[in-house]
Amino acid sequence: LLRGLWRRHGVAAGWDCADLIGARGAVAVYGTTAETCRRLGLAVKKTRPYTPRTNGKAERFIQTLSRTWAYGRFYRTSAQRRRALAPWLRRYNERRPHHGIGGLTPLQRPEMS
Repeated sequence: LLRGLWRRHGVAAGWDCADLIGARGAVAVYGTTAETCRRLGLAVKKTRPYTPRTNGKAERFIQTLSRTWAYGRFYRTSAQRRRALAPWLRRYNERRPHHGIGGLTPLQRPEMS
């Protein structure tokens, strides 16, 4: 389920994860997400309460996503916005240099190889 979701939204083949880090909400602990993670053997890790620093990467990604994909251009319909997501994610993960990792893309990081 999660791998299929990642594929549909442009996460490259060969990229995998061992952990899913999320906020401290019930969805991560009790919901379908938690059950799916258990079935896939993914550890569900929760951020520390009242410590935004522990969720900084996710918060930064959401900020960039909102600024450059969701609200960075005008979309005539929600369907048009949805269709633009997969190409945006491919660019973000495969072609866009990231300052925080020395100008590499996420897929070029040594631990991702």
